[in-house]
Amino acid sequence: MGTAADWKENLIQAALEARKMAYAPYSHYCVGAALLTKSGEVYQGGNIENASYGATNCAERTAIFKAVSEGHRHFMAIAVAGGLAGQEPADYAYPCGICRQVLEEFADGDLVVLVAKDKEDYREYKLDELLPCGFGGGSIQ
Repeated sequence: MGTAADWKENLIQAALEARKMAYAPYSHYCVGAALLTKSGEVYQGGNIENASYGATNCAERTAIFKAVSEGHRHFMAIAVAGGLAGQEPADYAYPCGICRQVLEEFADGDLVVLVAKDKEDYREYKLDELLPCGFGGGSIQ
């Protein structure tokens, strides 16, 4: 997987590329996510808007659902990049609360979350920092 900087840069680049797949005709805010499985595979996703706003799906969940639908259940990291269509990200795009909850379902608190403007300008968190006191499967067993 290379050095820590290498895999992080590669994951961020994959998130930036995934932004190009976003379908955002209403907000024009395109988000890309790249999810790294514990087996080393990367799944990309873009946000998918819908005229019925509640049917919209975030980039992070698109990537997670793609991975889960192919049998993956354990993840190491996710990179997220977002901004207005046709422009480079001007700020960091953080996962929404629903996406943080879905990540909690399939990852432990040590999951690395990278929010990026580009490969050199990013912030790194652990999922536990973004979702303290998360509600997971252990909470109902």
